[in-house]
Amino acid sequence: MLLNANSTVSEAALRAMAHMPTRSLPVLVDNSFSQKLTDADLMRIAVLLAQKSADEGGCPIGAVIIDNETRQIVGKGHNTLVQDNHPYNHGETAAIRDAGRIDFSQTTLFTSLSPCDVCATLITMRGFSRVVVGDVTSASGNETMLQEKGVTVDVLEDPQGIALYQQFRSEYPEQELEDWQGVSAVKARLAKRE
Repeated sequence: MLLNANSTVSEAALRAMAHMPTRSLPVLVDNSFSQKLTDADLMRIAVLLAQKSADEGGCPIGAVIIDNETRQIVGKGHNTLVQDNHPYNHGETAAIRDAGRIDFSQTTLFTSLSPCDVCATLITMRGFSRVVVGDVTSASGNETMLQEKGVTVDVLEDPQGIALYQQFRSEYPEQELEDWQGVSAVKARLAKRE
């Protein structure tokens, strides 16, 4: 095992976990190491995935799904709306797709930004028991809806994730609007400027 009970939870270890294929993690990361990961560590992985999206020219949102008992990562992803030219390739949907056909009621989803309407609906449809949100400063609103549907919502704001998203918002306002409301909203905004 690459990461085990004797390994230190470090930035390098979290980066490696963020960038390894999810299917490789059980071979490379021992359960004893996963048990050492705090919620803040898992949020850090989500933010590293958000940075990956930003580095690729996309919207900086990342997500990680863990098994509640083992704390092993079972799914992860980042927003690829721009990269894949697909309107619903959000961080949360990518992580859910990566996890595949599992019982999500036994998992926790860590997302670097408050989920949009589509992602929040999918979270409730898949039966997640808990969601941890890393940024309600830049976007919020669906936490109450998730709680009303029986999902435990914890806010664990990550300063690096907040700064990353706010930089994206200031540099690419139309891309941010498209991610949340679609191309028609961008066209309407641009028409108002003319």
